[in-house]
Amino acid sequence: MVSQHLSGSGEGRVRKRAGPSADRRFPDLVFPDKPDLSDSRLYVNRELSLLLFQRRVLEEAQDEENPLLERFKFLSIVGSNLDEFFMVRVAGLKRQVESGNIKPGPDGLSPLAQLQATRLEVTDLLRSAHYCLRYELMPALKAGGVHVLKYEELSASQREVVQEYFLESIFPVLTPLAVDPGHPFPHISNLSLNLAVHIEDRRGRVHFARLKVPDSLPQLVSVDSPSRSSVLSSISVDQQSFIWLDDLVSANLSYLFPGMEVVEAHPFHVTRDAEVEVQEWEAGDLLETTEEGIRQRRFGDVVRLMVDYRMPSRILDILVSNLEITPDDVYRVDGRIPLSSLKHVHSLDRQDLKYRPFLPSIPAVLDPDAQTDHDIFGAIRAGDILLHHPYDSFQPVVNFLRQAARDPGVLAIKMTLYRIGQNSPVVEALLEAVENRKQVAVLVELKARFDEESNIEWAKALEREGVHVVYGLLGLKVHSKVALVVRAEGGVIRRYVHLGTGNYNPVTAHLYTDLGLLSCDEALGSDATDLFNYLTGYSAKTDYLKQLVAPINLRRHFEELIEREIEHQRQGDGGHLIFQMNSLVDERIIRLLYEASRAGVKVDLIVRGMCCLRPGIPGVSDNVRVVSVVGRFLEHSRIYYFKNGGREEIYLGSADLMPRNLDRRVEALFPVEDPRLKKSILDDVLRIYLADNLKARLMSADGSYRRLNPETGQAPLSCQELFLSEGSLQKRAG
Repeated sequence: MVSQHLSGSGEGRVRKRAGPSADRRFPDLVFPDKPDLSDSRLYVNRELSLLLFQRRVLEEAQDEENPLLERFKFLSIVGSNLDEFFMVRVAGLKRQVESGNIKPGPDGLSPLAQLQATRLEVTDLLRSAHYCLRYELMPALKAGGVHVLKYEELSASQREVVQEYFLESIFPVLTPLAVDPGHPFPHISNLSLNLAVHIEDRRGRVHFARLKVPDSLPQLVSVDSPSRSSVLSSISVDQQSFIWLDDLVSANLSYLFPGMEVVEAHPFHVTRDAEVEVQEWEAGDLLETTEEGIRQRRFGDVVRLMVDYRMPSRILDILVSNLEITPDDVYRVDGRIPLSSLKHVHSLDRQDLKYRPFLPSIPAVLDPDAQTDHDIFGAIRAGDILLHHPYDSFQPVVNFLRQAARDPGVLAIKMTLYRIGQNSPVVEALLEAVENRKQVAVLVELKARFDEESNIEWAKALEREGVHVVYGLLGLKVHSKVALVVRAEGGVIRRYVHLGTGNYNPVTAHLYTDLGLLSCDEALGSDATDLFNYLTGYSAKTDYLKQLVAPINLRRHFEELIEREIEHQRQGDGGHLIFQMNSLVDERIIRLLYEASRAGVKVDLIVRGMCCLRPGIPGVSDNVRVVSVVGRFLEHSRIYYFKNGGREEIYLGSADLMPRNLDRRVEALFPVEDPRLKKSILDDVLRIYLADNLKARLMSADGSYRRLNPETGQAPLSCQELFLSEGSLQKRAG
C-alpha cells in the first residue's frame, strides 16, 4: 500500500539552518579507533535537548503551511512546555545547586553550568517566539478577520460595550491587594497572571499594589457584541474584534483605586517549583501524603519571573526582593504574557483557520454497527487486533471494557490508570462492572505529575463504589498501560488483555499517536495476572513469560536484545535496530547503541523529544540516524524493532529509554508476535516515519536539527497526513 512513498533515502534537502542550539563544544571532533564511550563529548545535555524539542514545536508555529489558528496553538504549547520545564527541570537544577552538588552529568555539565546554558537557550527561544507572534501571526490573524485590539485602539462604541461588561462582570471579581507596612506582600500563585500597579495618592505618596487577573473569566473579550457575556468564542463571523482581559482590566484600574492616581501598571507571571516531594518512606498513607504534597506545591520557591520589558526597575526591584529571587530568574519579554494564553486564540470558532476535522476509523471486526451480533471477545479470539490511535478510534477500547462490564461470563477486570481525564467513559465502565457484581481492581497512579488531584478524586470515587483501589507503589511510579479481563468460557477461564503505549484517556487518544493491542494470548494474560499481583499484593517474581517489566527484568532483557543484534552483525546477518520513543537519555543504552554502530549495526532512531545520543560521529555513531517528527499530533508511541537475523521481534509498550523508565517506574513492554501485525508495524508505521520528508527533522552530531525537504523527484510525504488519508492500520496493511 505504501511502497511508492519509500523510494530514496528519505533524508532529502534541509530547509532550515541548524540554529543557535548547536553545541559549540563540538567542532570537528576526532575520536581514536577505540573511543571511550563514556566521554562526555558523546552526550547531549538532556535539558538542552528538551529545549531543542521546544524549538521544533516553535517551527510549527512559524510554518505558513499550517492553518493559522493551529500556529497559535503550537506557540501556546511552547509556552506551556516552558512553564513545565521551569516548574520541574529548572527547579530541580536549582535545588542541586543550593545543596552544593557540583557533580556533572554524562555530558560533563554541572548543575550550575546547566542553569546558565538553559537560561541562554530559553532567552533566545522566547525572543524567537515573540518575534513570530508579533510579526507573523498577529498580522496574519488581522488579515483573516480576527482583530485583537489594544484598549486605545477601540472606537467609542466598542469602549462602551467593554465598559459595561467590565463593571457588571469583571469589577466584582477583582481583589486589589495593597503592599505597605499594614499589608504584607501577598502570595503570588503559580502560573498566575498579575498586574503590578504603581499608584500615587493626593499627597504625592507612592504606593504599590498587586492585582491578579482572574483566570475564572474568559480571557478574550468581544468588543463588538452588546451581550453582557461579551465573549465571542462561540460566534463565527467574517470580522471579529477582541481585547485581552488583562488589557481591559489595566484600562479600568481607576475604578479599583478611587481618589488615587494610577500612574502605570505592568503584567507579570510567576512560575514556582511544582515538583511534589512525597517522602514515601515516612508515609503511613500514600493518598494522604500525596494530597499534602499537592497543597505544598502552591508555595514552592519561585523559579521564574516573566515581566514586560517596559517594567521600570523600581517596580521590578519590589518583585525581585519580595519573591526572593535573583536577576537571573527574571525574563523580560516583548509580547504576550504568558504565551500559553494563546490557546484562547486557538479556541475561537473559526474552523476555516484550523485543521480539517477527521473521523477516526473503527476496524470492521470491532465495529458494532457493522455486525448484528457484535462480540468483541469473539473478534479477539479470532486473532490479535492492533489499533493505531488517533487514526484508529479509541472507542473499541471503551467498548471492550463496557462489554466486559455487562457480560455475564466476565468475572474480573483489572486496570492501571495513569492519566484518566475528565468525564471518563473508562471509569464509567468500571463502575458499571461493580454494579454488575464483577471483581474490579484498579491501580490509580497518584504521582502522575500535574494529574495528581484529578487522579485522587477518581481513586476516591472508585473506592466509594466498591472498586479495589491501589494507590501505587512506594518508591516507584506505575506507568504501564494494562487492562485485564478474566472471563469464564465453557468451563475454562480465558484472559483478555489490552496492552498499550498510551493512557486510558479518550481525549488525548484523539491528540496523541499511540498503539494498542487486544489479545487473548495465554502467556500475555498470565503475565498481566502476575503484574497485577505485583502491583496489588506482594510478589518477588523476577521474570515473566513474554513481557519485559521494569524495574524487574526490562533493562536486563533490553540490553541483551541489543547485544544479540551486535552478535548477529558480527556473524554476517546484517543487524538492524529501529526504535521509536519519546526520549532517549539512558547512558547505558546509549553506550550499547554506540557499540552496535561501531559493529556495523544499522540503527534508526525516531525520537520525538530528548535525545542525548549524538549520531553521525565517525567511528562511533556513523551508522546511527536520528529523526524527530513534529506535527499535528503528539508522537507518543514506543516501538522497538530488532531484526534478529531475519527472525524479527517487535516490542511495544509504555517505556522510554530513560533511567526513570528502566529503573524507577513500573513499565511493561510486550511482544507483537502475529506475523501479519509485525509486518504491518514495520512496513506501514516505522518505514513511513523514516521516509517522512515534510515533518521530520534530522539530528546532527552537534545536537542541532535540520528540517527535511523532498529530494528532486521524490514525492513529498508527511507520515501523519498519510495515516490520516489512509485510515486504520488494517486498511493501510491492505
